[in-house]
Amino acid sequence: MSWALLPMARLKRKISVADLFGEDQFSMFGEGEGRMPHLAQPDIAPDPDRVRRRLHAVLERARAAPDEPWPEKKQRVWQIVFPNMAKWLPDEEADQLRFEFAREIERLGVAA
Repeated sequence: MSWALLPMARLKRKISVADLFGEDQFSMFGEGEGRMPHLAQPDIAPDPDRVRRRLHAVLERARAAPDEPWPEKKQRVWQIVFPNMAKWLPDEEADQLRFEFAREIERLGVAA
């Protein structure tokens, strides 16, 4: 092969590599034709009624316990999870539940 033909051979090679997948290849980004179809995302927001029932059940377990309602590790988890779960409820209701839970944790003598 002569040196003069080398650039042309590289150009032909690039064209054939670029066309390797053909015109039917979907693009991953953007809108319009030739784009991957976008599937609708499912709604993952928690149901406030389920959250409310769960929080009340946890609170009742804490109220019914004469000392420790859960092992120490689980108590620490609930001290983090309970206030965060309450964020899915209306503000006034969430504040009241967080207050009641904190009062029960204090009554049980569990350090944060």
